[in-house]
Amino acid sequence: MQIGIRLHDVNAALSPEQQTMENRAKKAAEEGFSCVHLALSKVIKGFTFDDCAMTEGLGHYVKRVFSREGLDIAVLGCYLNLAHPDPEKLREIQSRYFGSIRIASLMGAGVVGTETGCPNAEYKLDRNTHTEEALNIFLRGLEPVVEEAERRGVTLAIEPVWNHIVCNGQRAQKVLKSIGSRSLRIILDPVNLLYEGNADRKDAVIADAIERVGEQVAVIHLKDYTYENGRLKSIAAGTGQMDYRRVLAFAKERKPYIQATLENTANENAVASRQFIERLYSEI
Repeated sequence: MQIGIRLHDVNAALSPEQQTMENRAKKAAEEGFSCVHLALSKVIKGFTFDDCAMTEGLGHYVKRVFSREGLDIAVLGCYLNLAHPDPEKLREIQSRYFGSIRIASLMGAGVVGTETGCPNAEYKLDRNTHTEEALNIFLRGLEPVVEEAERRGVTLAIEPVWNHIVCNGQRAQKVLKSIGSRSLRIILDPVNLLYEGNADRKDAVIADAIERVGEQVAVIHLKDYTYENGRLKSIAAGTGQMDYRRVLAFAKERKPYIQATLENTANENAVASRQFIERLYSEI
């Protein structure tokens, strides 16, 4: 397993002006990470990174930056709401996915990653989010994006999250079967499958997701959780209540050299989180 980090969690300097993509990449490499999850808007300031901004030159430049540091781009993030209820806004969102897909292969990204949205403009869990109607809305928004990925020879990976439309392994399996494309894969984030009502059954929840969509898992996200005011709060791996044994065993047994990026780290715990996961992985 290759362990990486979300690049925007890497603070490269005290001065905000020095928090550049280039400096963050250099520090990530120095801290022993092999790959990154890249959200361009969070590491290059002043641009919206719509379709207009996603030029071939940008793709080649980004590839050069990360190649210089010996880093792969595991995920190029485009985490927007493909279930947005406003048709004009949805077309704008889809256009941003098209731009990301266009330059993903030029920068050497493993996948273009996305969550699965909510059926409202606020992108918040509501009483309709887990309905079949919401799933069908998401599928309609997703389909042309997958078609573009197919045309470009790029992999799009969806990330199931409890608070979103694709909230568990069963829903993710439905999406994969409905779309029926080899260009559509899964980002597995075990903690994102959990909420207050199922965290006490986390092993079964994670096992079910692996059973249903494990074949299509392309990338793993790793973080931990604790409770704050009765709600789950995401924190750095190794600092909370998460049990990683099942997902790490799955990676070791079935996913050679899979890229796994840490989330919710800070400067003071990123290296310790990496070492924690590496130690657990070696003991399985």
